[in-house]
Amino acid sequence: MRKLAKTCEAIAATTKKLQKTTIVAEYLKSCTTDEAAVSAVFLSGKAFPAWEEATLQVGGALLWRLVQEISGQTETALTAAYRKHGDLGAVAGHVLQERPGQSLSVVELSKIFREIATARRTEAKSALVRDVLTRVSPLEAKYIVKIMTGDLRIGLKESLVEEAIAKAYGNPPADVQRASMLVGDVGETLRLAVGGKLAEAKMRMFHPLGFMLASPIESAEEGLSYFAEPAVEDKYDGIRAQAHVSGGQVRFFSRTRDEITESFPELPDTLAGLPVDAILDGEIVAWEYPPDPKQTREVVDEPFSEEAEAKAEGLGQARPFSVLQQRLGRKKVSERMLREFPVAFVAFDVLYAAGEVLIDRPLRERARVLDELVKGPKHRGHTGSQGNIGRQGELGFEEVERSFTGGIVRAPVFRAVSAEELEALFSAAQARGNEGLMIKDLASSYSPGKRGKSWLKMKRELATLDVVVTAVEFGHGKRVGVLSDYTFAVWDANKDRLLNIGKAYSGLTDVEIAEMTKWFLEHTIEDQGFRRTVEPKVVLEVAFNNMMESDRHESGYALRFPRIVRLRPDKSAEEADTIERARGIFSSQTPGSKLDRKDL
Repeated sequence: MRKLAKTCEAIAATTKKLQKTTIVAEYLKSCTTDEAAVSAVFLSGKAFPAWEEATLQVGGALLWRLVQEISGQTETALTAAYRKHGDLGAVAGHVLQERPGQSLSVVELSKIFREIATARRTEAKSALVRDVLTRVSPLEAKYIVKIMTGDLRIGLKESLVEEAIAKAYGNPPADVQRASMLVGDVGETLRLAVGGKLAEAKMRMFHPLGFMLASPIESAEEGLSYFAEPAVEDKYDGIRAQAHVSGGQVRFFSRTRDEITESFPELPDTLAGLPVDAILDGEIVAWEYPPDPKQTREVVDEPFSEEAEAKAEGLGQARPFSVLQQRLGRKKVSERMLREFPVAFVAFDVLYAAGEVLIDRPLRERARVLDELVKGPKHRGHTGSQGNIGRQGELGFEEVERSFTGGIVRAPVFRAVSAEELEALFSAAQARGNEGLMIKDLASSYSPGKRGKSWLKMKRELATLDVVVTAVEFGHGKRVGVLSDYTFAVWDANKDRLLNIGKAYSGLTDVEIAEMTKWFLEHTIEDQGFRRTVEPKVVLEVAFNNMMESDRHESGYALRFPRIVRLRPDKSAEEADTIERARGIFSSQTPGSKLDRKDL
């Protein structure tokens, strides 16, 4: 572990990606295969391979207490160290004492991590973590804590680890990346690379792939400027979800790759009848059922027209995100909730079917496969596209009590050949209560985890940012006793550091604030009395009227009248916006004066 820690120090010391890759490759070649496989996972910032469901369940508060206990430092001294280093791992490396003979191998550490993950009681976890931190050197402790908190922050993404594996063992980088995507385990991928067996990598079901992402556009004209054949869909106000179907088992995963099946127990039966194993991409939305569940209509393959729009009706429609929030994160869903807040899975892509990975095939071909899949007895009313993008099926509800039945919707797809038609589709989508439009290139492949110009999203609203909560404060008046005032940040250009950009206290419900208060108390890094710095893991969508330059925050900007639009549990902290996004918003505004602290 000492050699890995020194390697991490060297990686952190350079900003050059090629040099980082070279350092990792040389380290891996110096290790045994077992050591290298475990190290590859650790260097990706994880305690366990991506496909595994194991988690350490060790919070920042527990780690803070143990570091203080082992180091013998006072709370004041530890707080000062944190203010200096800004990272709990770095604090551990700074305050713990060097003892002769301290060390732990990466393979041993991997085994202990599994013991910690399976330990059910906090006392047992605490004892195991204490044992680890007393057996290693301060430098090792620094990176062990970083791995445990999922906050390695040495400028090394998993994609660079994959490149290093390719470099170390003489494999094409694309082959390593594809194998890693399929098996969901960079350590297993390394073993395949060592043995020259990358081509043998098979899709591991119930391991979520990365989601293809869309780029925002500002106008209908821009939406038609990137490719000649746009497929146009409504942009639904739900949560992105990936459905894995295999052997009659169905599981749903969020964008953060967490399983969310238990929150939507009515949905698995809807997909369990698919004729082949498959992975579908779509959106889970709160759904308003049509008056007659047997009603079926279709959208034909034609440019936008009033007639085509009329044929889109009868599918039922999505309800606001606030309705869906009633279902999020619940381990048990009552029959009342099933009745009052029914949901549907709106499928719009297929990544894998019948033993074939489809992501390299163009969207028009994937759409045909999806049309063939989403039909049959469990999907009554689906007509299929018969090879043409645009002709769509309907809700697939079975003939049982409608309020208790989940459904699958094949997302209606339109075509638009002019900005006027795209504007009309946009207005119609918003009239149906949806956020806007998705505009997709029919010739595009599916790029997991990447954002490009093949998928575009068209929304019109007040500017918003996805931000990470870095600190919280107790409220006033009726909010005394709860943490309701949130300081939030965006990433710097390299996504190595969070830069505070604002503070908001309005937008969440009392129930949400109470739930988040509990979470923040359990994930406090530094208790400053009325204010707490917290683990940077909670993502918010924040709206604001405009943005001004300001010396109040590290980012150099301040938001005017910020308010919380929603919690984004479907997004990881790494997916929050960067300072470039903030600069872009600022640049698009009419030039204004610099904002002083007194103006906020």
